[in-house]
Amino acid sequence: MPYYEFTISVADRFKDRLINKLMESGCLGVMEGEDSFIAYFPGSSDVDALLRELSQVQALLEKSGEARRLVYSHRLIPEEDWNESWKKGFVPIDVGTRFTILPPWKEKRKDRINLIIDPAMAFGTGHHETTRSCLVLMEKYGLRNKKESFLDVGTGTGILAIAAAKLGYRRVLGVDTDDLAVDAARVNIELNQAEGIEIRQGGVESVKGAFDLIAANLISGVLVELASELAAHMKPDGVAILSGILTGQDDEVVDAMEKAGLKLVERYPDGKWTSLVVER
Repeated sequence: MPYYEFTISVADRFKDRLINKLMESGCLGVMEGEDSFIAYFPGSSDVDALLRELSQVQALLEKSGEARRLVYSHRLIPEEDWNESWKKGFVPIDVGTRFTILPPWKEKRKDRINLIIDPAMAFGTGHHETTRSCLVLMEKYGLRNKKESFLDVGTGTGILAIAAAKLGYRRVLGVDTDDLAVDAARVNIELNQAEGIEIRQGGVESVKGAFDLIAANLISGVLVELASELAAHMKPDGVAILSGILTGQDDEVVDAMEKAGLKLVERYPDGKWTSLVVER
């Protein structure tokens, strides 16, 4: 599958808000550099609509007299070029006290929980702060959790679902509305020879039953909308790990969760991101 690559330069104070807006428009992932960032979209995206959206932001910044205006360019990357670029940039990384994330062509680490992720299949290798935060918190709260059931909302490459299975959860379910992510997660499950994992296409509203631990690595706006659904799928003593939240937007997510009957247990900051842990 080909991808659109947008290279965007904008003042730092507008960057996070623009990235959030692009995520809401279907952005699959972002790679940040010193002076710019790169946003990736599926090749099936309406590129004209994306260009219009960026043009509108550009016009607003110019109208406000912003000295450093929005500058952007885009190109279509063929699938074969995408695969090769991922292979060059994907190196193993240790997360928490036990996890190591690595591609299939690297040797497994001894005395570590190896999470093998094929980066050619979809976005989400586990190198992003929000994914790393989820893994650290899963490791921490897994020590006090019953480890009967785990739900991964927006599973992506399936990395969190695979981690849950390797931590000992007996029933693991991952859901995602993106069919590409569902296919990627299933491939990665096979690579890890992980058992007891089910991957479905759909959202949390399509899931039946309650879970001991839920992970939802999304964005703040989506988490706010899903607060009641997440609460409804938690066991009475269940825990949920919420990530993908820009620092400064965490209070609105906490408010939504509290209105849904959940209690804040922990805020876990990592750079410009904050993850939350809530319980019934």
